[in-house]
Amino acid sequence: MTALRRTSIGFARGLLYAGLAIVAAVQIFPLAWLLNFSFLKSGDFYGSYLLKWPEPFQWKNYADAFRFGHVPAYLLNSILVTAIVIAVTIAVSMMLGYVIARVPWKWNKLLMGLVMICMIVPIYSTLLPNFFIFTNMRIIDSYLVLILPNIAFAIPISVFVIIGFLESTPRAIEEAAVMDGLGLTGIVFRIIFPISKPVIASVAVLTFMSTWNEFIMAVTYIRSDVFKTLPFSLIQFTGQYASNYGAQFAVMTIIALPAVLLYILFTEQITNSLTAGAVKG
Repeated sequence: MTALRRTSIGFARGLLYAGLAIVAAVQIFPLAWLLNFSFLKSGDFYGSYLLKWPEPFQWKNYADAFRFGHVPAYLLNSILVTAIVIAVTIAVSMMLGYVIARVPWKWNKLLMGLVMICMIVPIYSTLLPNFFIFTNMRIIDSYLVLILPNIAFAIPISVFVIIGFLESTPRAIEEAAVMDGLGLTGIVFRIIFPISKPVIASVAVLTFMSTWNEFIMAVTYIRSDVFKTLPFSLIQFTGQYASNYGAQFAVMTIIALPAVLLYILFTEQITNSLTAGAVKG
């Protein structure tokens, strides 16, 4: 390899690293900005600077968020709703994905088509119809109005991801299980679930992020404080003539932190499961 070629490769590699560093900085900056502003006084928000060192750090913003924003109660509601949505979505999606990917059935293509159609339906296009349906069912202003729509819209993308994963896995283990007398339910829960931990982690994280941050449906269907989720804490600091921006940024930081941590912890599983089945042979 000549010196010129080595120089060209080094230069190209340097450009690649520089480009990746710029992309990473652009992605990280909103989180840094959010965290920075959560420690500022409300009067410090007006200025030409993008970031400002807090002098001093306004820990009071977080204290106000917990005290006046009802963060503990709303946080428990968010955890309850999100946990139920994730559990049901994983169970239903695994069974449906296995049927489409593995079970020879004449309606498989139709079922897969329905899943694909459901993926392109915007969730908020169902806001008004669901409101009337839930009102007639007398379940408006309850946990169910948050759980049911989130499950319905999380299942299609979850099934799509799971099918891609199952199509890249060998059938030999399942065939051996059938020869040992294991039924369909046993295969799904005793064979498929254990070997599908990466895709289950991906589905859980994706479902978590869509459910945890949801606010439009919640503010439409929920009125009682007992059922409100964490994003409602933002409203507590919005007034007609003034707002407590510091506390609002503190609440937004609290909301964003779990999603960021989960995504960092499960980045590899998400990437592997989303690319599973992309290359065959």
